[in-house]
Amino acid sequence: MVNNSTEKEIMGSLMDRESRRVNKIKDLSTSKKIQEYPDAKKHQIVSFIKSGIRILGYILIPFSLPWAAGILVISELVGIIEELV
Repeated sequence: MVNNSTEKEIMGSLMDRESRRVNKIKDLSTSKKIQEYPDAKKHQIVSFIKSGIRILGYILIPFSLPWAAGILVISELVGIIEELV
């Protein structure tokens, strides 16, 4: 059973909407910054570059295996960069 003074205190805080609104705004302004999402356009551009390099590497396979392998390794390095943008 809640005593009378505690009940009045609870009701008073429930009725004081303005105070709760101000506190909520303060809580939102001091909360941690939300993680920023990666730039989708940059990710897409780097992905297209990676795909172009990869296609070039596969085209080179019949002509020079070492060059093709080198190009494909470069495309994988661009893939790592792609994940960081």
